[in-house]
Amino acid sequence: MQNIIEHLREKPLIWDGPMGTMIYSKGIFINTCYDELSLTKPELISGIHEEYLSAGANILETNTFGANRIKLKEFGIEEKTVSINRISVELAKKVAATGAYVAGAVGPCSKHGDAYLEENHDKYYNAFEEQCTALSDAGADLIQLETFSNLQELLVAAKAAKNTGLPVLASFSVNEEGVSTDGNSAERFTKDLVLDNGIDIVGINCGLGPAGAYEVLKKIISICTKPLIVMPNSGLPRDIGGRVMYMTSPDYFAKYAKRFIQLGVRGIGGCCGITPDHIKKAVKAIKNLSEVKTYQEIKIIDAQQKEAIETKPLEKKSGFAAKLAAGKKVSSIEILSPMSIDFSLTLEKINRCREKGSDAVNVPDGPRASARASNLISSIRFQNETGLEIIPHFCCRDRNLMAMQGDIMAAYASGICNLLLVTGDPPSIGNYPDMTGVFDLDAIGLTQMVNNLNHGYDLAGNQISMPTSILIGVAANPCAVDLKREVTRFKLKVDAGAEYGISQPIFEPDDLKRFMDETATHTKTIPLIAGVWPLASFRNAQFMATEVPGVVVPNSILEKMSKCNSKEDARKTGIEIAMDICEKIQDYVSGFQVSAPFGNVDTALKVLGKLD
Repeated sequence: MQNIIEHLREKPLIWDGPMGTMIYSKGIFINTCYDELSLTKPELISGIHEEYLSAGANILETNTFGANRIKLKEFGIEEKTVSINRISVELAKKVAATGAYVAGAVGPCSKHGDAYLEENHDKYYNAFEEQCTALSDAGADLIQLETFSNLQELLVAAKAAKNTGLPVLASFSVNEEGVSTDGNSAERFTKDLVLDNGIDIVGINCGLGPAGAYEVLKKIISICTKPLIVMPNSGLPRDIGGRVMYMTSPDYFAKYAKRFIQLGVRGIGGCCGITPDHIKKAVKAIKNLSEVKTYQEIKIIDAQQKEAIETKPLEKKSGFAAKLAAGKKVSSIEILSPMSIDFSLTLEKINRCREKGSDAVNVPDGPRASARASNLISSIRFQNETGLEIIPHFCCRDRNLMAMQGDIMAAYASGICNLLLVTGDPPSIGNYPDMTGVFDLDAIGLTQMVNNLNHGYDLAGNQISMPTSILIGVAANPCAVDLKREVTRFKLKVDAGAEYGISQPIFEPDDLKRFMDETATHTKTIPLIAGVWPLASFRNAQFMATEVPGVVVPNSILEKMSKCNSKEDARKTGIEIAMDICEKIQDYVSGFQVSAPFGNVDTALKVLGKLD
């Protein structure tokens, strides 16, 4: 199999969940030595591995978390240390076969909360070395040091593990404040683990639910130069009738799995309370993310071939393009296509935007994976009946390669000259969670496809009779936590043929300015239009802050919205905030795209200064 470090750098992987939770659920008393069950009940352990593998896990952990000599001595079976570790690897490898990696799980020698004593160094080191050697000799693919709450003990374990020659994952545990029981912060753990040449992968696990883990990850992602793994608990524990229960649902865990990957994490698994159902949901949630999905490549037409085809210059493509080419500020209002066949109200709103001087209306493509009238066909009607230029969003979720090319060509032939190309929201976040997505391409590949059409070539590189002249727009997320990745992807979109960008809604002007500075160093730059969202209520602000990927709402704005005493007061405050943001960034952008929250176009027009 491919080296796991190389695999992680190419694509995120899914770890399994805890053995302890599953063993307890099978009716095994908690005073039992769970590690010894690999010898006494091998069919039970194999069955748990099979459940996790069937759920989609790429990495199975051995049933050896407490299988070091010091911990086993408490049960009087320290002489079984090597045999327990060996059989545990064999059980996991038999289930994994060639379809998954096997991680040799190693927990601390100390008890949780105990201070690390230097006098125990040799005893701990020898215990770790014995266990890691047994795991390695039995054929584990990596050593997984997990749930360490003492930095010094973790470094001792890592030194022993590295002697095996296997990749080493060092995972630590912190509380909701991001501090471990030894007083060290998550940042301190991360910095020291990154500097240790014996550690290949860094992780956090246990002690935190998904939301808490996410907040800690945001603090350490930028300083972790090694692959970062997260294995949260299923929420915080609650005592229910004498049992410790973890109440987080698989759907909630899956929602955060997606956020973890988008943040830049390279692997996800679970700790206390997580089950195969949680892992299965997480696998489904992330499978179509651009960080995970393998996309088809679109042929790049070479320069000589392009030069042989006469194409329209930017300023000739559309009225919207002409204003961008001339360096004039543009304005667009975002309006959703209807959820019925009655277009009358939407047409009224678009006519009002035209009458008040908006340059265009843009129409999302199934936003939040919701089912609406086709935005592409709707846009043709909107444009024909109102005379205002329409910018349909075009996403990769719902069509294969052939359908995408066919729809783009037909839309252009029907008068649509402006597109905003996006990868699209995965179906799992929308109203139809069992719907499947196609995602043959992401936004970068789609941009290349449209650029090829603009130069007279189809997706296979064959010349077509007449080129399109589509103004190619792409999305940008200046608020991305992993800004480096977002800047790289934006530059790739520009290289693929993007001619302008529209950002996610901006609530923090400094985020936009930082993004502009980062992208300004590229060999080619394009105009950027700032997305603006006038908040309608405190609840709307909370939703934007917590549920919309790529949007960051500062606490100061949340606090301001929370003080509104009525709907009208909230709407007025939202407009004021939006107008203030526009004023602060107007010198950095080529215009504004303002959303019409809940279909209220007057709110958007007010932000643009087109209503008194």
